Amino acid sequence: MDKFAVVAIGGNSLIKDNAHRRVEDQYEAIKETVVNLVDITELGYNILVTHGNGAQVGFILRRSEIAFKHENLHFVPLVSCVADTQGAIGYQIQQALNNEFLKRRIQKQAVTIVTQVLVDKDDPAFQNPSKPIGAFYSPDEIEELKQSNPGWNLVEDAGRGFRRVVASPKPIEIVEEQAIRTLVREGFCVVAVGGGGIPVFDEGEGMQVGIDAVIDKDYASALLARRLKADTLIVSTGVDHICLNFGTPEEKPLERITVSQTKKYIDEGHFAAGSMLPKIKAIVSFLEQGGKQAIVTRPEKLKEAVLGKAGTCIIGD
Repeated sequence: MDKFAVVAIGGNSLIKDNAHRRVEDQYEAIKETVVNLVDITELGYNILVTHGNGAQVGFILRRSEIAFKHENLHFVPLVSCVADTQGAIGYQIQQALNNEFLKRRIQKQAVTIVTQVLVDKDDPAFQNPSKPIGAFYSPDEIEELKQSNPGWNLVEDAGRGFRRVVASPKPIEIVEEQAIRTLVREGFCVVAVGGGGIPVFDEGEGMQVGIDAVIDKDYASALLARRLKADTLIVSTGVDHICLNFGTPEEKPLERITVSQTKKYIDEGHFAAGSMLPKIKAIVSFLEQGGKQAIVTRPEKLKEAVLGKAGTCIIGD
């Protein structure tokens, strides 16, 4: 049987820079990333792909804001934006994967699962929403926005205006886990938990309802990797290695470290809260609950990293 890896691709695999943000540009970036993903399958891995969606959700919200301002059209709920981006980005990834499989004459098919992720109504994040989304608003716009959207939390952001903030709760359960498991077992290359998944509450007796929130993509990827007993969790990001003292003259790339060493570096404050820290914490949770190894590197180094020739590899103690 093939080895199994969950590969979480970051925003740099979708949008290269501010000059290449169109849907067409995104697909070109995805096609490049997919070449590296299929390289991994040729090393004997079946892969499941997860992805971010922060910029894309931002675009949908901005279009919605403009439509509200000029045509008084209703806002698109955040939970629907997550679902929309799962479908749109998943479509591009699965199409690019299938085309690359065809080029290489690999008998494999990609499929996207629109994925809901259960969160806890009592998660402390809901008492302290802190994840900024969407545009900045002037003080003159606040009253109308509050009347139109009474559930919104609006806070002033560093003197630049007011901005909406939402909760970022921890993922508890992947609702479509059994469907994903079945597809993986049958050899499909699955795209799932896009953007961390669509957040839902349990209303009792199996009934679910969506909630406007944002789930961290790497935490959801680690949860799915644990549940599916993946051999490897691969986090594709914008750097070659995890580094100590990142961005300083004392910067030191890490090639192979243990969970204990990783936790020590977390305690020493080496990883930034807004970038590398959530990825590292997600990796630690994966390894402490049965995962064999995790890899962090940039997309074009994925094959080398899986072969042990690039990136950072983190292993259990």
